[in-house]
Amino acid sequence: QVQLVESGGGLVQPGGSLRLSCLASGFAFSNYAMRWYRQAPGKERELVAGISGTGGPTNYADSVKGRFTISRSNAENTVYLQMSNLKPEDTAMYYCRAGVEFWGQGTQVTVSS
Repeated sequence: QVQLVESGGGLVQPGGSLRLSCLASGFAFSNYAMRWYRQAPGKERELVAGISGTGGPTNYADSVKGRFTISRSNAENTVYLQMSNLKPEDTAMYYCRAGVEFWGQGTQVTVSS
């Protein structure tokens, strides 16, 4: 069955860094664009970053441009989100998504001193 398993979240101080991973299985990973979303308490889920199946074109929310980098390894069926210079407003549950069909369960990121 299809699985997307996120990991790498945690508690980090403002200005710190984290790298999220999303391990995929059960589908042809390289055929799917992958995206990271986040949802903070009381807010709607928002798109953070996306990457094509080939790892070529990427896109980012304005709020994370220059701080976050999305990448993928099709050999390892994994998509990554490198997050730097984290801010308290980055606190949210982070989810990966494959195409429009599949979602992971999420990993919590908390930025606080």
